[in-house]
Amino acid sequence: MNKLIIFSMIGFLAQLVDGSLGMGFGATSSSLLLMFGIAPAAASASIHMAEIATTAASGASHLWFKNVDKRILWRLTIPGAISAFIGAAFLSSLPGDKLKPFISVFLIVLGLYILIRFLFFNHSSKSQGSPISSKFLTPLGMVGGFFDAVGGGGWGPITAPVLIAQNGISPKKVIGTVDTSEFAIAVSATLGFILFLGVDQYQWQWVIAFMIGGVIAAPIAAWLVRIVPSYLLGVLVGGFIILTNSMTIIKTVGLPVSLATLAYSLIIGLWAVAIFYQFKNRKRFVAVHS
Repeated sequence: MNKLIIFSMIGFLAQLVDGSLGMGFGATSSSLLLMFGIAPAAASASIHMAEIATTAASGASHLWFKNVDKRILWRLTIPGAISAFIGAAFLSSLPGDKLKPFISVFLIVLGLYILIRFLFFNHSSKSQGSPISSKFLTPLGMVGGFFDAVGGGGWGPITAPVLIAQNGISPKKVIGTVDTSEFAIAVSATLGFILFLGVDQYQWQWVIAFMIGGVIAAPIAAWLVRIVPSYLLGVLVGGFIILTNSMTIIKTVGLPVSLATLAYSLIIGLWAVAIFYQFKNRKRFVAVHS
């Protein structure tokens, strides 16, 4: 019983992060299940089942707070859902763990780009660049959906930073759109897992615990996105991308605990400095938006 309460709390915190930064629920929850010895396929299947409820609540909340860009939503969702089903079907024969470090390196570079862009260049959330085309969104959705199913999480970490790096869409719209589209990804991946793994692979008590915590957190996270300034969201997202993917690299390399702790401390410290710098220089962003 105590374990289920802990999982509900983790589901709450994971969804709070996911709903406000556009990523984190799958990565956080699947890491926990793997730590308890659950096989990767069963862990990913259980998380995606829980995400059907959490992403439905999150998507509805973001739609209510008008955080969604509907022009992008469907063009990103449809290829992502198809690819998630394929990823679920082939998870057992794909080296998902071996691919994670390479994806993490790419995301760290992208996170650095986002940090630099928001720290040193004026970014107006009202700017309107060229519309993002289907030629860009279709492969992005396919890659994000595939790795989400294979890795137990990845839709947000892959699609959100790439979209934030584009002109013409604000971070809060990116986060809301990615979270809303993730419902279809979760449903599609779950159907694939049920078809190819069967329902006996699910850890149902854990699934329900994650669902309860995540559903409670969803509207709170959507509200936070609505009130947190865009210039600050960019720095929060960029730092979170670097931190979470650095964890994957550090675990893969197998650094000693002392060096790993030093690396985490350095990353978190630099992230805190970046947030402080952004607060200190917020007036230049206010001037852009006024």
